[in-house]
Amino acid sequence: MVEENKNIQMSETPEKQSYEQASSSAMLRFRRPIIILAHILMFAASLMMAFLLVSNMQFGEWLVQQYPKLLLCFIIIKLPVFSYFRQFQGWWRFVSISDLLAIVKASLVSTLILVVLWFGFLSAEPLRRHLREFTTFSQAIFILDMFATIVLLGGLRMAVRLYHEEFHTEQAAKLKRFLIIGAGNAGEALLRELHRMPVEQYDVIGFVDDDPAKRGVSIHSIPVLGRIDQLAQICKKHNIDEIAIAMPSATAKQLRKVVQICEGAKMRFQTVPSVTDIASGKYRVSQIRNVDINDLLGREAVQLDLDIIKQYLTNKVILVTGAGGSIGSEMSRQVCHFDPKLLLLVEQAENALFFIERELRKSFPQVAMEAVICDITDKVRVEQLFEKFKPDVVIHAAAHKHVPLMELNPGEAIKNNVVGTRTVADAADKYKAENFVMISTDKAVNPTSIMGSSKRVAEMYIQDLNRTSNSHFVTVRFGNVLGSNGSVVPIFKNQIAAGGPVTVTHPEMRRYFMTIPEASQLVLQAAAMGKGGEIFVLDMGEPVKIVDLAKELITLSGFRPGEDIEIIFTGTRPGEKLFEELSIKGEDMVPTRHPKIGIWGTNIAIGREQLHQIIGGLVSTANTQDYKQIVGAIKQLVPEFIGDKINN
Repeated sequence: MVEENKNIQMSETPEKQSYEQASSSAMLRFRRPIIILAHILMFAASLMMAFLLVSNMQFGEWLVQQYPKLLLCFIIIKLPVFSYFRQFQGWWRFVSISDLLAIVKASLVSTLILVVLWFGFLSAEPLRRHLREFTTFSQAIFILDMFATIVLLGGLRMAVRLYHEEFHTEQAAKLKRFLIIGAGNAGEALLRELHRMPVEQYDVIGFVDDDPAKRGVSIHSIPVLGRIDQLAQICKKHNIDEIAIAMPSATAKQLRKVVQICEGAKMRFQTVPSVTDIASGKYRVSQIRNVDINDLLGREAVQLDLDIIKQYLTNKVILVTGAGGSIGSEMSRQVCHFDPKLLLLVEQAENALFFIERELRKSFPQVAMEAVICDITDKVRVEQLFEKFKPDVVIHAAAHKHVPLMELNPGEAIKNNVVGTRTVADAADKYKAENFVMISTDKAVNPTSIMGSSKRVAEMYIQDLNRTSNSHFVTVRFGNVLGSNGSVVPIFKNQIAAGGPVTVTHPEMRRYFMTIPEASQLVLQAAAMGKGGEIFVLDMGEPVKIVDLAKELITLSGFRPGEDIEIIFTGTRPGEKLFEELSIKGEDMVPTRHPKIGIWGTNIAIGREQLHQIIGGLVSTANTQDYKQIVGAIKQLVPEFIGDKINN
């Protein structure tokens, strides 16, 4: 029987939808005439009400004699006045205070016109005799009619809005029990717009807010249930399915607090657009989206000195190595905003190059670009490119970066990170590029891995080359970036999607995180500021415990850490540190005019001849893939390297 009823409901649904669509189409087609007719009816009702009030609610001769003639006069005057105030164009289901004020203005103006005309006619001797029958009624009719018009038209509009918000909303199969964090303007606006949705999706249970003045109050009949620190209990008590964080100006720290409080709850988190996006009209408050890990780890927007970056990039030939990688591709996107003369996308992996070129040509059709497949360790190929295109600026982002893989393949780290950097830097020097910026890593600071130490050797090479070159060579160091290929966040997301477990190497493992766009913008800012020879260090903020990051990702995915998705510790991998060292404060750091950029003040103390000799020996050992030999060569340049002690 239940199945039969279900089938009947399903069969009726298309017909019902078709009928409602036809009704809606007809309403839209004849909308203006219907609105005018509704106003005429309200004018008639308001005048009727005024007559009844004057005559002590008694019908009499006025209903046949005076009322029809006066109604005709009122309609003739009111229709053009109300049209002037755009009362026949509004969308009543979205009526607001401004619409009610417009009704008041239109009623007041039309009443003033009627009063002026009335007394003007009475003062005319020929008309006084014809209007004598109206003088038996108090002139209060005009005032009463005005107020009645305001009440009836305002009430009609509010009734239409109430109908759509409360009674005409189509119910979804099951409404999600919804809680709004923030009982301010954004929270109220979100609730109001949710009520206007043509298909109801949410059953808003209440608000949560830390303001004591809002405790126990209701907004549009929805109560404020408590404080944010009571969130977990409130969600459990009211069986909340989803939370909307209606705090457009909330910091990443505040968002993290909300997620951490709800760590044991099984629910989804959403947030409203930022204040900037709402104010600009780009998004509405109701355009909520899922809270992403970027929201929890994000920082304030980067403030850039656009003038010096334009001078650095505009109308220049820009070459980007590793253009298909996470950093290289974002660097290419950022460069395109500054109208380069030509953008050279240099990449060894053909698929990655294909996709970034396709994306950039679609997004920036005005930018001239060339897609170049090239191994940066191939000196002949690299010099061909420099000779042909004569790049003004080289952004060197190509590198092997995965620490455990480079521990297993140490020779490849030396080839790509040292030999590749040397090849590209020498070509930049030989063909007189104006500027060269190498992207380095926090793992080059007191390195414990082959990857980190290879980047430190590359830093030393270009720092030395800057001493005699006409080109300006600089290095920019930063830590992990969110969402980069092979980074921890995409790995965790894939593990969660597969049902777990999520693997973390060590409970105390910490890392710095920065978004890819922020890192790329600061790289351009630092490079444009550089005079040559500097090693710039980006402010990465506070380090994040990887296990906390895993818990937050699990919670954001609607699961409970340790219950729905397990977290297991696998042990540190070869070359890994528990804590990366990267700070723009300290005795070795020199501040710059940009608050998020510092300069590492330590210079290399070794001479060029000895530097090149040791690097040559290091490169010659790379082909052996012998870990101990490679480490021995590295320690001649990077004595602080201790990876062999940790990994053996």
